[in-house]
Amino acid sequence: MNNHDQLSFSNLRNIYCVGRNYRLHAAELGNEVPASPMIFTKPTHAATDMSEGIIAIPGSQGSIHYEAELVFAVGKPYEPGISCDEIITSFTVGLDFTLRDVQDQLKAKGQPWLAAKGFRNSATLGRWLNYPGLKAMAENDFGLRLNGKEVQRGNVRDMVFNLQQIVDFVGRNYGLGTGDILFTGTPEGVGELNDGDKLDVWWNETSLGVAMTKFEG
Repeated sequence: MNNHDQLSFSNLRNIYCVGRNYRLHAAELGNEVPASPMIFTKPTHAATDMSEGIIAIPGSQGSIHYEAELVFAVGKPYEPGISCDEIITSFTVGLDFTLRDVQDQLKAKGQPWLAAKGFRNSATLGRWLNYPGLKAMAENDFGLRLNGKEVQRGNVRDMVFNLQQIVDFVGRNYGLGTGDILFTGTPEGVGELNDGDKLDVWWNETSLGVAMTKFEG
């Protein structure tokens, strides 16, 4: 994968996501912070990019929430003891869309989150940038503007589990290799989307992608 190109979806293997990885986000939803990384996955068909300007998402299954997240691309197989700076090649800001009403119902029944997290276009990706290393990542914020207003702002420093801990946990327990991507959790400020909303993900105040929502179904 060329670090400057959009992700080649034909080479995408696994989409790993970390839940409740920012304390204030966990608090705003009334959730406890986990003692170890809470990992869930999305199907590869959930992945899309913002380059076409329209994001089609379900509009008939209750509230849909936006969650802006730093997303990292893995460029080599995981081995015990490897540094995240060796295994990560590029990063972007993505959107983990969530059918919140559906998720609440699934949580109440103790059922998996797939229906709430894995629908098509629920893993939306901005423009990829070269990964500068974990220390350098902390020098800049990321976030989301909704209809021109900033609604989320975060920084890797605020993660409950840092990127190295996530890489080690996923690599040891599930495997991690070339073509995998990691959604690393969302900061506080998540909220409900409406049809036609304009979403602008950014890094260091620079836009990495702008798209409009289109409710379907």
